[in-house]
Amino acid sequence: MRVLIALFIALFIFGCASQGVRYTYDEIKNYPPDIQERIAKGEIALGMTKEQVRLSWGNPSSVRILTPEKGKQREEWVYSSSLGLLKSRLIFVDGKLTYIISNEQRIIGEE
Repeated sequence: MRVLIALFIALFIFGCASQGVRYTYDEIKNYPPDIQERIAKGEIALGMTKEQVRLSWGNPSSVRILTPEKGKQREEWVYSSSLGLLKSRLIFVDGKLTYIISNEQRIIGEE
């Protein structure tokens, strides 16, 4: 049991440590101040571009191209924790974050 607890703690610490800065100031300086702030805090919000989300959260665990709807390209990004406990599904329509299905706390649900 102690081994499992130690393993869980090690994975938690490693997961938190790997959430460092994912961008440079030059990469975000041309975004509006509110987007820069969200990226710096590791938050996402509806209306963000794929690049803004990538700068905020890093690369997704998986990406899937969805069937176009009404001529608009759709893409699903999935983020999951190393233990698979937390999972976020982000849907982009024409490159903008349009739907968020998640139990993450780093999300702001409104534009």
